[in-house]
Amino acid sequence: MIPQPDHAETADPAHEAARRRTFAIISHPDAGKTTLTEKLLLYAGAVELAGAVRSGKNGRHATADWLAIERERGITVTSTALQFDHRGCRFNLLDTPGHQDFSEDTYRTLLAADGAVMVVDAARGIQQQTLKLFEVCRRRRLPLVTFVNKLDQPARDPLALLDEIERVLSLETAPRNWPVGDGTAFQGVYDLVGRRVLRFRRTERGQHKSPILRAGLADPELAAALGDAAANRLREEIALLEGAGTDFDRSRFLAGDQTPVFFGSALTNFGVEPFLDALAELLPSPGPRDSDRGPVSPDDPDFSGFVFKIQANMDPHHRDRMAFVRVCSGRFRKDMEVRHPRLGRTVRLSRPHRLFAQERATVDEAYPGDVVGLVNPGLFAIGDTLCEGAPRRFDAMPRFPPECFGRLSNRSAERHKQFHKGLIQLEEEGAIQVLFPRDGAREPILAAVGNLQLEVVTARLRAEYGVDAAVERLPYVAARWIEGDPARVARMVWPTRASLRAEDPRGRPVALFASDWALAYCSTENPDLVFRHPE
Repeated sequence: MIPQPDHAETADPAHEAARRRTFAIISHPDAGKTTLTEKLLLYAGAVELAGAVRSGKNGRHATADWLAIERERGITVTSTALQFDHRGCRFNLLDTPGHQDFSEDTYRTLLAADGAVMVVDAARGIQQQTLKLFEVCRRRRLPLVTFVNKLDQPARDPLALLDEIERVLSLETAPRNWPVGDGTAFQGVYDLVGRRVLRFRRTERGQHKSPILRAGLADPELAAALGDAAANRLREEIALLEGAGTDFDRSRFLAGDQTPVFFGSALTNFGVEPFLDALAELLPSPGPRDSDRGPVSPDDPDFSGFVFKIQANMDPHHRDRMAFVRVCSGRFRKDMEVRHPRLGRTVRLSRPHRLFAQERATVDEAYPGDVVGLVNPGLFAIGDTLCEGAPRRFDAMPRFPPECFGRLSNRSAERHKQFHKGLIQLEEEGAIQVLFPRDGAREPILAAVGNLQLEVVTARLRAEYGVDAAVERLPYVAARWIEGDPARVARMVWPTRASLRAEDPRGRPVALFASDWALAYCSTENPDLVFRHPE
C-alpha cells in the first residue's frame, strides 16, 4: 500500500523533511533481514498479511523480493525502496542484499540512507558479511540500530551477544529491551524504557499482528503469565542491567559510536511493534549532503538529488528502466525542469513515481529523504546529480574492483537484439561490468564482484529478455584500466598466459590478470603506465 502524497498547498518543506526517516537494513545472509522488513510493513499497516521468506508451498512471497530469482531462491539480490507511514513519520526503507556478492549494490544504497538497522542472528552473532557492511556504515558515520533476531530459536546469552558487538565492532551497546527466554521458552521482551513486560502470543505462520499482554515486574500476574522460574530470572537480569548497563546517549548514537539494541523474533512478530515505534523516535531526519559546492542542507529551497540505483524491467508490461533518486534538498515537483550537470543540459522530470518494491504510483511532489523513481530513457546513470539553481555534484559513487570473470555466450541466436539490449540494461544497473576481449573472441566478458552476480545475469536474461545464455568462468582475479600514451599501451610488456587484453564499452583499454603476481609484473615492467581500479 503506497502512502498518499503530501499536498503542495498545505505541506511545509521543512516540516516534511523533519518527519522523514530514510534507512537501510543490513545483515549477514539468513539473519532474517527480509522477514523483519515484511513484519515492519505489517505493523505499519502497509500490508495486510506478512509473506515470510520460508512460507510453505502455497504461502506468500516477501513484498521486498519481487525478482523471479529472489522468489525462487529465497534471497535478496537487488535493493528495494519501500515507503510507508507510521506514528506521524514517513519511512523510506531501503532493503539491501545480504550476500557479499552484491556488496556494491548495498554500498550504493547505504549512501542514500540517513541511518541503518543491523540484524544479528541471536545464535550466530556477528558474522563476516555483517562486519563488512558495518564498516561501510562506520565510514559514513551512519547511526545504527541493532535488532537481535531469531530469539524463537535456541540463542546465545544476551550479555555475551552485547559483549561480542562491542568487542568485534568496537561499538558501544545500549540495550533498550531484554528477552524473556529463548527458543520454545521465548515469551516476549522487557521494555527497559517503559519498565514493563511485553508478552506476545503467536499467530498462524506469523502473518498477523501478535496480541500483547503488558505487565510490570512487580505485577502479581507476571508469574502466572511467565511461570515462576522465568519471572524470577527476568527480575534478576533486569536488576543486573539497571546496575551495570549502559544508558542510551543520543549524541553518541548519532555520531555512530553507540547502538541501541533490541531483542525479538521477526518470524513470530515478537518485539517487532515496539521496535518499529522506536525507529520513529530514534532514527534521524535527513541531514546535509556533501557536494563540490560544499554541504547541501535539506532546508535549501532549491531541489537537489542524486541517482543511486538503476533497475530494469520493474514493470514486466512496459519493460522500462527506473532511476532511483534520493531527494536531498528543496521540494521535488512533477514536470519540473532541473539541471543535469553530467550532460550539461536541462531535463524535464515528467514521469516520476513513488515506489513500494515493484509497485509504483505517480507522485506529484517529494521531500528530502524521499526516494523517487524516474522512468529512464537513457538520460540517467548511477551517481548522477539532478538540481535546481547553480550546477553542483554530490560526491561520486566508487565502483568495486571486479574479482570474478566469465565469457558470456548467447545460445538463442534468433534473439540477438534482446541479448544485447539485456546486456546493456543490466550493465546500466551496475549489476556487472561488460568488457570486450581483444583476443579475437566475439563473446563479451562479464566482470563482477562475486560469482553469484554472473548467475543472476543469466537468470535475468532468461526471465526478462527470453534469452538462453551461459557463462564460461575465466581464470582471472583482477582487472585494471590502463592509462597512458596510446602508442605506449599498444606495445606494453605483458606476462605470458597470465593476462588478457580487453576494452570497456567506452573503448578504454583494460587488462585482466590471473594472479596478483601477474599484475605486479605488468606494473613493474611498464612503469610509465597507470593501472587503475574502475571509476
